[in-house]
Amino acid sequence: MRRDVTFLSQGLKCAGWLYVPDDLRSGERRPAIVMAHGFSAVKEMYLANFAERFVAAGFVTLVFDYRYFGDSEGEPRGHLIPAEQLEDYRNAITWVSLQPEVDATRIGVWGSSYSGGHVLHLAAFDKRIKAVVAQVPLISGWENAQRLMRADVFAQFLEMLAQDRRQRYTTGTGNYLPVVAPEGQPAALPTPDSYEWFTHAGQTVAPNWRNQVSLESMEKFLEYNPGANIHLISPTPLRLIVASNDTLTPTDLAIAAYERAREPKSLVIMKGAHFDAYTEPGLSQSAPPAVEWFKQHLLSS
Repeated sequence: MRRDVTFLSQGLKCAGWLYVPDDLRSGERRPAIVMAHGFSAVKEMYLANFAERFVAAGFVTLVFDYRYFGDSEGEPRGHLIPAEQLEDYRNAITWVSLQPEVDATRIGVWGSSYSGGHVLHLAAFDKRIKAVVAQVPLISGWENAQRLMRADVFAQFLEMLAQDRRQRYTTGTGNYLPVVAPEGQPAALPTPDSYEWFTHAGQTVAPNWRNQVSLESMEKFLEYNPGANIHLISPTPLRLIVASNDTLTPTDLAIAAYERAREPKSLVIMKGAHFDAYTEPGLSQSAPPAVEWFKQHLLSS
């Protein structure tokens, strides 16, 4: 069963879906999974594919939109600040732990791409989390940007961010950048598969997705280094699910971060590129290892 819910995060209502197993008995409490999407994406962009598998495996599951995105409150729209999204995750964990169907001692988190980075950071410091799955995660915004842009383009990008900061300081308003655009045009995610995936999803399953983020979001992206503390996740069980041909959040950066993590940990390398994880046939490679990891570490405890 799925129902629409909201929870408060620093005074703003975040919208979500709460999935409860159909076989839940009266008074029974189950482990819970908290999950949200990646860079600028909204919950309608195929997250149900994972949540439905989690609830079928016996987990209460909360899927939510961050503030400023999707069905959640907050202005300006398209404002993507990692620290705020981490707070939204933390408040989602708190809210779900207070629900009568949930065993608050058995909470897992799942994230993908940008939120894959979020759950790495959260699991290092929020020990309410008892198991974590990070799918095709961002490891380092700075290193990632350098992979996606030539050195001269990167230098121009830094100057554009500096100009935007001056404008925000003097006028109080900043500029925006498309999330995706045709190849050769400026975009936050400048890969052909990003343009194809977001455009298709926006036209088909997520009409409320907006193709814009603030330039301040990009400044914060460069500063964000969620893989830095991956060694602190232990003893929380960590599974990384990495795509073999990921050019958006490069495969080798994720594997190098995994090497820095401590046990208990597990690495799954699925065939394909970054966005193949969300729908079939790649979904059959990405979802079952996540379900198995949560069953192993949350249901058996």
